[in-house]
Amino acid sequence: MTLQTGSNGNGHHAAVPEEIDYDDPRTTRFEKVKAAARQDGVDIVHYEPQFPERGSKLEKRMTRTVSWMFLLSGLFATAFVVFYIVWPWRWNPGDTLETFYTPILGVTLGLCLLFLAFAILTWGKKLLPKEVSIQDRHDGGAPEGDRRAVGQTLAYMVEELGVKRRPLLGLAAAAGAAPLAVLAAAPLIGGLIKNPHANNQMFTTGWAPIKEPDGSTRLVRLTRDDGTPIRPADVSAGGQMTVFPGIPEGATNVHADSPTLLIHLRPEDADVARANNEQGLRQDTFNRSDFMYGDYIAYSKICTHAGCPASLYEQQTNRLLCPCHQSQFLITDNAKPIFGPASRSLPQLPLDVDEEGYFVARSDFPATVGPDFWERP
Repeated sequence: MTLQTGSNGNGHHAAVPEEIDYDDPRTTRFEKVKAAARQDGVDIVHYEPQFPERGSKLEKRMTRTVSWMFLLSGLFATAFVVFYIVWPWRWNPGDTLETFYTPILGVTLGLCLLFLAFAILTWGKKLLPKEVSIQDRHDGGAPEGDRRAVGQTLAYMVEELGVKRRPLLGLAAAAGAAPLAVLAAAPLIGGLIKNPHANNQMFTTGWAPIKEPDGSTRLVRLTRDDGTPIRPADVSAGGQMTVFPGIPEGATNVHADSPTLLIHLRPEDADVARANNEQGLRQDTFNRSDFMYGDYIAYSKICTHAGCPASLYEQQTNRLLCPCHQSQFLITDNAKPIFGPASRSLPQLPLDVDEEGYFVARSDFPATVGPDFWERP
């Protein structure tokens, strides 16, 4: 290949090829790339392979190191997918094993991305050749020769990655990257394999009837925070009381979704509430006509906006106020929101009295407690 010196118009001189045959098999790809680069004003001033001797022990060792990093990345990605799908997703009170679910997902995902990053960085730093090129800026589009030169440059870059002569590296990279695609689709895959609404804990609170060993069902009593049951005579007309399910740890954070406000309405207000219960809300798919017991009515104490305790009861207006963001619910009209950011009514607890005269919950809340979630029926 014959070179000549020419001016680039800025006072700098660069050697440019008179002509080069890109189809000549005797010309190496690097010579083609270097000549084409000079043709476009790019001068490769320094080029140094990481390993002067191809296939040396040091190169093979570095190749194995990068390959192991890719494989470890794929291994942790696979572990993430397995734990995400196979691990029981429902949290049970007192089950300490479930507390490791989220940390395990975080650790496996973090190690997957960490080893992937190390593999890419090590590949670039330890296996790719060192090169320094300079170029003068030029105007106008690229001619046909330059476009062909770019094609040769890209092909040369692929060649220098060493995948062809380092098959282990290519296989390890593919094996490590393949599980990443599955990892990205893991939430979708998990939803397809398991029904996320089966035995959904968002529809179950401490008020759910208890199944006895003999197959019978026992209704849960309304109790004070000390566990003592409540009779209708314990709540005066116009008064209210915070009640908890009469089950073990019913008044603790184990059943934090169960605090309920029991209200004894005045007779005229109870008539209005009963009529509105019979009419119900349009979005409800259940009948509220028998949810009240006499003049007594009960609603979840957890605000449907942000989960704060809606505990400020105005006896004269029959409004229940949430102190956090000032949402207001009208007790005599299905506890529907009439002010503030809350957009959903407080769930109502069906009431009854057992044979000993104590309040019981006829069933669990028919609607989800607390802030709404987007898939709620």
